[in-house]
Amino acid sequence: MKKQESGGIGLILLRPFFLFKQKVPLLSYILGRLFTMAVMLFMLGLVVFFLMELAPGDIVDRIMMQQIFGENQSRPGQDQQAMDPEQLAARRAELGLDQPFYIQYFHWLGRVLRGDLGTSLISRAPVSFLITSRIFNSVLLNLLSLVLITFFSFVLGVYFSTKAGTKTDLAVTFFALVLHAFPGILMLILLQLLASVTGLFPVTAYPPFPFAEAPVRFTFSYLHHIFLPLLAAFLGGIGGTLRMIRATMLDQLGQPYITSLRARGIGEWRIYFNHAFRNTLNPYITGSANLLASLFSGSLILEIIFAYPGIGRLMYEAVLQEDINLVLSNIMFVSFLVLLGMVLSDIILALVDPRIRYGKG
Repeated sequence: MKKQESGGIGLILLRPFFLFKQKVPLLSYILGRLFTMAVMLFMLGLVVFFLMELAPGDIVDRIMMQQIFGENQSRPGQDQQAMDPEQLAARRAELGLDQPFYIQYFHWLGRVLRGDLGTSLISRAPVSFLITSRIFNSVLLNLLSLVLITFFSFVLGVYFSTKAGTKTDLAVTFFALVLHAFPGILMLILLQLLASVTGLFPVTAYPPFPFAEAPVRFTFSYLHHIFLPLLAAFLGGIGGTLRMIRATMLDQLGQPYITSLRARGIGEWRIYFNHAFRNTLNPYITGSANLLASLFSGSLILEIIFAYPGIGRLMYEAVLQEDINLVLSNIMFVSFLVLLGMVLSDIILALVDPRIRYGKG
């Protein structure tokens, strides 16, 4: 009897939720995806704090070693001083590193919810300033790569789907497969060697002077510096996307509704672009979030090899220095951008495809 009463109370409490889901299915789906994203970010931050806890040593050891090394450099000929355990313990207590990792995480999370990302433990600069000074460069690079990959993948994928079975189609398909399977880091190293040997392109991916000094000259210099990194990201992403769009187009062209349209005398180009092409948008929109995530993860190595001042290189430097505030903020910020891209792709997919009705069925 008590189980039935508790079940009835549970249904009464959940009834407003089900009514809201039935009336506005898309909005309820969006809110659900945002809630899932928040849970994933929370778990990710907890795991990062745990992994940093497992790493040997910490930032206090590094800071104290740097101070001792600097003192010994200024006073040559003297014996190296030993680190005072009491000083180390006091420094760890000051930074909160003497507490368990989950306590440190909740303290950090409370500051973030108040809009404070903390300060870098090495440079003592605000973490928000360090991220905002680098994030624009990474977002610009990855968005340019995404736009180029999308444009050329659709143009070439649709075109070569009309040439299915020809020698040109087989050659392009083989070339796209090679690009898709080619190691990204090896391509970056080869392009770096090309720039170093030929001298046609800079070995670094960013101009040596600021934008405010000469905006027009900076723009052309930036395009010159960014060409090889952009080419690497483009070649690394177009292979798989081109093959997917071509395969989707061929699958759509073999559907019965295409045969029916041809029997009615509708022109081939109208069939391609008004019917088959529209149905290739669904898998691409779904895969674009994964493509954007792969671009952001691949930009870490790209920014290191080409000395590009982006968020990936900042994260790499923070990990080497064991700067927990900067590492966690970088990871959470990039993860937020990637998860937000996935949520937006799902929303766009629901808006583009009228057959999708989230929350029904």
